[in-house]
Amino acid sequence: MPSLLPLQKAPRIRLIATLPDASRLAEHDAVLLLLPTDSRPAARVPDSGLWQLLHRRGKHTHGAVRSATLDNRRQTLAVIGYCRADASQFELLRVAGLLAARAIGERADATSVAVIVQGNAPARAAWQEALYAALAAHAFALPADKRDAPAARTLARVDILDAANMDAQRAQVMAEATNLVRHLTALPPNVLDAGGYRRVLATLARRHRLRLRWHGEAALARLGANAFLAVSRGNARRDAGIAELRYVPRGRAARPDVALVGKGILFDTGGTNLKPHKSMLDMHTDMAGSAVALATLVAAARLRVPLAIDAWLAITENSIGPKAYRPQEVIRALNGTTIQVIHSDAEGRMALADTLALAARRKPRAMVDFATLTGACVYALTERMSGLLATDARLATQLLAAAGASGERLWQFPLPEDYDTDLDSPTADIMQCAQEGKGDHILAARFLKRFVPDDIPWAHIDLSSATRRGGLAHVPTEITGFGARLALTLLLDHRKQA
Repeated sequence: MPSLLPLQKAPRIRLIATLPDASRLAEHDAVLLLLPTDSRPAARVPDSGLWQLLHRRGKHTHGAVRSATLDNRRQTLAVIGYCRADASQFELLRVAGLLAARAIGERADATSVAVIVQGNAPARAAWQEALYAALAAHAFALPADKRDAPAARTLARVDILDAANMDAQRAQVMAEATNLVRHLTALPPNVLDAGGYRRVLATLARRHRLRLRWHGEAALARLGANAFLAVSRGNARRDAGIAELRYVPRGRAARPDVALVGKGILFDTGGTNLKPHKSMLDMHTDMAGSAVALATLVAAARLRVPLAIDAWLAITENSIGPKAYRPQEVIRALNGTTIQVIHSDAEGRMALADTLALAARRKPRAMVDFATLTGACVYALTERMSGLLATDARLATQLLAAAGASGERLWQFPLPEDYDTDLDSPTADIMQCAQEGKGDHILAARFLKRFVPDDIPWAHIDLSSATRRGGLAHVPTEITGFGARLALTLLLDHRKQA
């Protein structure tokens, strides 16, 4: 059985202020040289003759990658690549991923890789971080339980040569947060069941000094969290619940500056409105939002972010069975709102409704939820970026800035009040969803807004990028880990003065 938590750490970073001579370069299994498209390898780069030869071999277009072998005792792989000087962070990560794919693909046994970036110092730090992030993503093995599984990749160290002012600790923690999301999301549903998830939470809370409280089904029934319990009702075991984790830095008031909320549907059959096979096959990934919230909180604790942060994870399956909830039931949620059930496969918004209402009781200064919520968002954007809907312009601006800086792209959709008429119910305060799928990503957000008080800024991230065939940006696997870079960039750079 695969381990519940990753056994692999991201490679250690060494920042080296100068360029070594050729003999020191031979200590590495591979060397990556990233150039602006209008540049050429500098004469001071070790083994400059070979780099110049590689440079002359083809066009210097954005995303071009070439490789050769250095004539030294280690047969070091030399990889050269080109990126537009004005590339967005997403494009930079994508190009960095091409270099990492070449390096790891040709030297899967690499233990040490060197990175050289040409360019001015401010941009150089961002380019160096992107190459490190790509190497960490490509060297990471997703969980598997195969008799003939390939040996674990061995990349242990990345040396940043001619290093700019790069924050090595932040880069490594961010890479490990993304890989934690990928690992948890990839786990089979019989491994990451509710009991397994609770063990993950207990381990991480103990390791990083987080406060953990589990609101089980009995406690949720006493609170009146009937929207969540409607979803969990069809499960074979009574082990679903809402996890509450807190990180409170020294000297900070216990009131959270930010509450992160994550959808943790461990497997989604669709319930009574059963999914077809193709739609159900990968529904163990429907808990990606909870993994983003969890990994972000752990990373914030490791980096000692000066903000008090809560994370709330709605952890349950959506199963089929004689007790599963049905269309036309009327459910009273934790905040008293009554819900007319329309479709049992709109379970994510039911589980999140009570989770948001419970998180709001702590009166956080802002709330952000992450959820693989609607196919409508995928149809609108594809899996290349994720959707943002927000009640607060300042929070939305901060998230869009964090998206641009992190390379995890968001597109903001409108959240107009008149859409509520599509959720008018003859029998309850609100319909769970409309009968038709038009604009469901907007309607889902309008539904969730009912469970967040008007005086709390709130943003909803519809994670259409949680999975993408062929990977995304610097991440090579279908499970992308999207969201951790975004959320950490928000906390580190854009909410400090919140």
